[in-house]
This record gives sequence, C-alpha cells and structure tokens, in this order.
Amino acid sequence: MNSAIHFIQQGGVFMYPIMLVLVVGLAIFVERVIFLNKVKARSRALWEQVQPSIRSGQLEQAQAQVRKSDSEAARVLDYGLDAALSGADLEHIESALDEGLLEVTPRLEARSNYISTFANLSTLLGLLGTVHGLIEAFASVANADPAQKGDLLSAALAISMNTTAFGLGAAIPLILCYTYIQNHTQQVVESLEVIAMKVMNSIRRTGVQGQ
Repeated sequence: MNSAIHFIQQGGVFMYPIMLVLVVGLAIFVERVIFLNKVKARSRALWEQVQPSIRSGQLEQAQAQVRKSDSEAARVLDYGLDAALSGADLEHIESALDEGLLEVTPRLEARSNYISTFANLSTLLGLLGTVHGLIEAFASVANADPAQKGDLLSAALAISMNTTAFGLGAAIPLILCYTYIQNHTQQVVESLEVIAMKVMNSIRRTGVQGQ
C-alpha cells in the first residue's frame, strides 16, 4: 500500500485524474453488470409465466400478465401481443416485435461506450502527464551543475514515466470490462430476440392472429 501511494505521489498531478477515470469507468461497469443480470433474470421469469398462455393461444390473458411487468421483455411482448390482438397479420406482428426490440436495446447499451472512452482517456492522460513531466525535467536541469545533470535528468524521467505506466495500467482493465459488457449486452439482446421468435412461432401455430 505504501509503495502504491508513493508511486502515485511521484507521478504528479496527472495521476489523480487517471485514478478518477478508472474509478468512474469501473463504477459504470459494475452498474451495467447488475442491470443486465437483472434484465436477464426478469425476462426469463416473465417468459416462464406467460409462455403457457401464449402457447395455448390465450393472448389476452398473456397480455394482461405482460402489462403487470415493467421488464424489457414485457415491452417487447406487449408490442407483439397488441398487434396480434388487433388483427394484424404475421408480418405486422413480427414488425411490432422488432419495434419493441429497437425500443429496449438503447437502454441495454446505455453508458457502455463510456467505458471504452475512459480507457482511451486514461492512456492519453498518462501520455500528457509524461510530456508535462519531461518539460519540467528539462527545465529543472537547465541551470544545474553539468556534473549532476545526468543524474537529475534520469531521476526526473523515471518519475515522469509513472503517469504513462499508470495510464496504461488503468486502460487495460477498462478495455477488458468494455469487452465483457459488450458481450453480455449482446447475450441479453439475443435472449429477447429468442423470446420474440418463440412468440411468433406460437402465434403461427395457434393461428389466433386476426381473430
């Protein structure tokens, strides 16, 4: 712990914005993981609840169950069931389900891109801190004793490189977090697409649309 604190203190003022970027990026990552897991669990629970009604052609009962839920799957299903109960054909029902998917997808993807942005930002802040440190290093040895310039410059350069190391050290986990979130989001979207497909197949088998 003492070594980490000493490392940060030696890096200069740019270490603190890099640390802030890392903390905010990780906080977004944790929030997104919790949210997506909740969406996936609620969608699975809703589908298990309404699946018997949809497969038996009781779409009004299924829609009543769907409208009691505020989950993302409920929004998608409500679009499709509403179209089916209004007498739409299969093509329009499918379009309604796609519309529901398009509505909920941005909410699933919200704030995820910030993690990637913060990864790039931490790298750039690290480089900026190093450049700033180099400028100060060369300025500090300009009037120093020629015999000591080499030692002073080497020490200053070593310290200025701390920001680049810390910036890269912050960027790597953020990039991994972004990749995980992207894959996790895609899995949730695909699970909703599967539910929509199952609804279409059930309606096609029962032939209740347009009645």
